[in-house]
Order: sequence, then C-alpha cells, then structure tokens
Amino acid sequence: MTDETPASPPPAPARDPFGWLASGRGGAAALAVSVVALGLAAAPYLGGGDFGGRVRAYLLANPGVLDEVVQARQQAEETGRVETINRAVAANAALLAPDPRDPAFGPSDARVTVIQFFDYRCPGCKAVAPGVLALVQANPDVRFVFKEWPILDRGGETSSNHAARAALAAHQQGRYLAVHQALMAEAALTPESIDAILAANGVDMVRATASMADTGTDRQLADIHTIGATLGLVGTPTFLINGRTTASIDPQEVQAAITAAKAG
Repeated sequence: MTDETPASPPPAPARDPFGWLASGRGGAAALAVSVVALGLAAAPYLGGGDFGGRVRAYLLANPGVLDEVVQARQQAEETGRVETINRAVAANAALLAPDPRDPAFGPSDARVTVIQFFDYRCPGCKAVAPGVLALVQANPDVRFVFKEWPILDRGGETSSNHAARAALAAHQQGRYLAVHQALMAEAALTPESIDAILAANGVDMVRATASMADTGTDRQLADIHTIGATLGLVGTPTFLINGRTTASIDPQEVQAAITAAKAG
C-alpha cells in the first residue's frame, strides 16, 4: 500500500448496513402487501371470479407467498438501481477520473480501483468502516479512493459537512486514514468532537481550520455532490469497483467484486 495521494445540494437518503433505507424495502413491503390485498378484494370481479375462492384460500394457507412477492419486488428494484447507476457511470466516465484532491491508497496504476462515496453520520458507513479498512489492508494491489459526500445535514445541522472538511484537512497533513477511522467510530459527531479527533491524531489545528474554510475545499465537496447527482447515486455508502457499483454494501460482497475485477 502506497502513501496517500497528495453550499451543498439537497441531501439524499443514507443506506443502513443492509440497504433498507435506500432501497425502500419497508415501502416496498407495504406496497406489495397492499397490491395482493387489493387483488384479493377485486378477484371476484375479474376474470370470472376468484377461481372458486381457491386463490384466496391458497394465500391464507400459505402467507409466505407474500414474503416471496416482496422479495421479488425488492430484487427487481435493486437490480434496476444498479443497472441505472452503471449506465450513468459508463456515460460519464470522466467524472471518475483520478482526482489528486481525493484521499487514496494503493498503487496509482492499479488494475482495480474501488471508489467509496460516504457520509460520516451514515449508520451503514459506520457499520462497514472496519470491513473497508480490512479490504484496504488485504488488497495492497488495489487503489482505494475515498469520496467525501456529506449529505445528511438537515436544517441547521452541520456535522456531516464539518466532518468531511476535517477529514480533508487531515489528508493535507498526511493523517487521513487515522482520522477517517476515528470519525467513523464516533457515535455522536459534533463540531467539538470532530475537532477533538483531529487534535488527538496529531493534526495541526491552525492549518486545519484554515483548510476547512478554504474555497478549494468548497469546490471539492461541490464537485463530489455533482458527481453523485449526475451518476444518480441514492445513498451512502456507495461502492464502485472499476466503474461498476455493487448491489450490497457488505465488505464481503465488495471483496467478491474486487476479486472478479482482478480476474477480468
């Protein structure tokens, strides 16, 4: 593994470790059940009746079928999401060209590049952070790029943005990865706790404060927001392996995609 490479738009929802929030599984489940219920109610009036009540009786005797309907719908939605993002990436490949402003680890000429879009307040991002670090350590021949994408601030909340700026300031001082992991591990991120993490990891606070307020940092975060919007990313974390996103955020699934990319 090599050394580090030397006004936000409306926020998008974050995904939890199992993708429930971003994929809308709760809503899909409710909709699927409603559709089946509507079908049962309307069955006597469609196609000559409910086959003598056999459809209703079967579903009542086998309620697990409803679970299968929900799962099939979820899978179709997730497949569609992945395909949509992959098409957008293919049409806008220049947006993911190497950017020297991004924290990155691994050989600059690696055959496989993993790009992660994340927010430090995202529960899913926090859950997979140890696994992502393990991926970096287990794949020294892979380039890992960290895209700071603070999308969870609401109203007067600024912690996501403050954390992203703090991490980029740490990057400028060669202390990114330690600060990144500490921010992911902190359950209650506030400007005060974020600054404390910087100081605890040996970051020069005078330089960091200036960097966090710099217009260059503004532009970098704005550019990442533009990339996320253009590619149709719907939540954090999002992983792209050689320009193709993963359906799962499970580090094991990300590793499987890395292994496939290496073999390809």
